[in-house]
This record gives sequence, C-alpha cells and structure tokens, in this order.
Amino acid sequence: MSYQFTVTGMTCGHCERAVTQAVQALDPAAEVRIDRAANRVDVASTQPRDALAAAIAEEGYEVAPA
Repeated sequence: MSYQFTVTGMTCGHCERAVTQAVQALDPAAEVRIDRAANRVDVASTQPRDALAAAIAEEGYEVAPA
C-alpha cells in the first residue's frame, strides 16, 4: 500500500532520518520519501496506515488526520 501523510515539525535532515527510521522499525522494507518543504511523507508499506502514523507521532511530529 502507498500512503501520504502531512507531517509538521520536520526541520532538518535529522528529522527526516527519525521519521524514516520510525517507519522502517515497523516495516524494514518500507520505502519512505520525504518532502520537508511541503510537510509531506510518502510511505510504501504493508503496515496499516494508523500504525505508521502512530510511529511517526511517537517521534514527536504532528501527523494530520487522513
């Protein structure tokens, strides 16, 4: 499945790595593409959307509802 998230609070490369690692902790095969300027995170993963959003939020970033 492919999901798009609006994620606010990402300000640097470290933020991008934190989000990527949070997603890949759930699904090591997940593909993560981040457009920090647009507050957008695209994820291709077999995990449910809610689980991915929760993992990103646990890193301290705000994930807008779907």
